[in-house]
Amino acid sequence: MPRRVDSSSYQSPEGARPAVPPPVQLERRAHDPYAAFRSGDFSLFTAGNLLSITGRLMLAVAVEWEVYARTHSATALGLVGLVIAVPVVTLSLPAGHLADRFSRKRMILISQIFSVLTSIALALVSWKHLAIPAIAPLRESNRVLAEIAAIFERHHPIFHFDDASVPLIYLLLFLGAVARTFSWAARSSFFPTLISRDAFANAVTWNNSVFQIGSVVGPAFSGLLVAYIGFPFVYLLDALCAFCFFLLVLPIRRSNQRRDRSEASTWKSLMAGLRFVFRRKVILATITLDLFAVLLGGATALMPIFADQILHCGPVGLGWLRAMPAIGAFGIAMVVAHLPPMKHAGRALLWCVSGFGIATVLFGFSKIFWLSLGLLFLVGAFDSVSVIIRGSIVQLVTPDEMRGRVSSVNNIFIGTSNEFGALESGLTAALFGPVISVVAGGIGTILVVLGVAFRWPETRKIGALDKTLR
Repeated sequence: MPRRVDSSSYQSPEGARPAVPPPVQLERRAHDPYAAFRSGDFSLFTAGNLLSITGRLMLAVAVEWEVYARTHSATALGLVGLVIAVPVVTLSLPAGHLADRFSRKRMILISQIFSVLTSIALALVSWKHLAIPAIAPLRESNRVLAEIAAIFERHHPIFHFDDASVPLIYLLLFLGAVARTFSWAARSSFFPTLISRDAFANAVTWNNSVFQIGSVVGPAFSGLLVAYIGFPFVYLLDALCAFCFFLLVLPIRRSNQRRDRSEASTWKSLMAGLRFVFRRKVILATITLDLFAVLLGGATALMPIFADQILHCGPVGLGWLRAMPAIGAFGIAMVVAHLPPMKHAGRALLWCVSGFGIATVLFGFSKIFWLSLGLLFLVGAFDSVSVIIRGSIVQLVTPDEMRGRVSSVNNIFIGTSNEFGALESGLTAALFGPVISVVAGGIGTILVVLGVAFRWPETRKIGALDKTLR
C-alpha cells in the first residue's frame, strides 16, 4: 500500500514547492475512504469488535426466541430489555469514571473475560433446562414473573412461566449486561485514541459499518443455528467471539490516553459528564433525538411475535428479520464512507430519523414477509446515517480526558433507549397487540423529530462535521 503524502509539504526534487500539488496526492488528501485503517491498532480493535458484536447479536436473537418459546409472553420479551437496561442505568457513570482514570484497554480485557463466563453459563442453563431442579427461589421468581405478565397480557393471554431456566436466563443476562456496560464505556473512549483527528469521522463510519456487519451475520446465522442445532451452541459461539476479541486487543500498544488527574471527588467527577452534555446543546439535541426515536420506534423486541404470529416464518425468518436492518445500515454506511463529508449533516440527521419513523409505521402494517424485509432494510439505512452523525458529533466535541464519562452518559441515553424501548414495545404489545405497538411508536418518532427541530434550531444548521465542530 503506497504511503500517504501530505501535499502541503510536498517538494519537487529541486526543492521548490510546486504551485499545484500532484492530482493523485490532492485527491487522496481530500478524501481517503480507508484512512482509519492506516492504523494497525485500529485494525486489530475493529476486527475484535466485529467478532464481539457478531457473537452478542447471535446471543440476543437466540435469547429472545428461547424466552418466547418457554413463555409465549410479550411481557417476557419486554422484561429482557429491562434486565439489560438496569446495569446500564446504574453503572454507566461509574464505568465512564473508571475509563477516564484507569487503563481502558485493561477494562476491555477484564470485561471480555466476564462475558465469556456468562455466555458459557447461559449455554449450560439452556442445555440442561429440563434437568434444573425447581428449587424455591426459582419457583418464586417464576410466580412473580407470571403475576407481572398477568397485569399486561390482554392481547394474547395464553402464557406460562413454569420453566426453571427462565429466571436463571434473566440473571445471566443481567450479569452479562454488567460486563458490557464497563466494556462499552472503555471501547467507545478507547478507539478514538487509536487514530488521528483527521481520520476520526472516517473511523466512526467504519465503526458503525462493523456494527452493521455483525448485525447482519449474527442474527442470520443465529436463526439457522437455533433451527438446526440449538440454543446452547449459539451461546458457546458468543463466548468464543468474546475470547477472540480479548486476544486481538491484547497486542494493541498502550494508547496516548489523557487521564483525568483532577482531585475532584468521585461524585463531582461522575457529574462532570452530565454537565458537559447538558451544556453542549448540539450534543444534547442529537442524543435526545436518538433516544426517543429508538425508545418509540424500535420494533426489534417484537420480532419473535411478528415471526410467529403475523409473518409465520419461524426462527430462520426471525434471523433474517433481525438481520435486514443491519444490511440496510451497512449498505448506506459503505456509501457514506466512500463519499466526501456531508455538507448539511443537521438536515440529513432530521430527514433520516423521519424516514426511520415512516418505515417503522409501514412495517407495522405489513403482513407480507418480503415487504417487511424491504421496510426493515430502509429502517436500518435511515438509522445508520443518524448513528454516524451523532457519533461524530459526540466524540469530536468532547476532549479526550472527558470521553469516558461523556460516552457513559451517551450510553445511559442511547443504550437504555434500546432496552427500555424493548420494555415499552413488549408491554404495549401485551396490552394492544404488536401492530398497534409498532405503528404508534413510528408515529411518535416523527413527532419527536418535529419537536427537536423546533426546540433546538441549531441542529438544522449543523454543516460539514469535519469543519463545523473543530
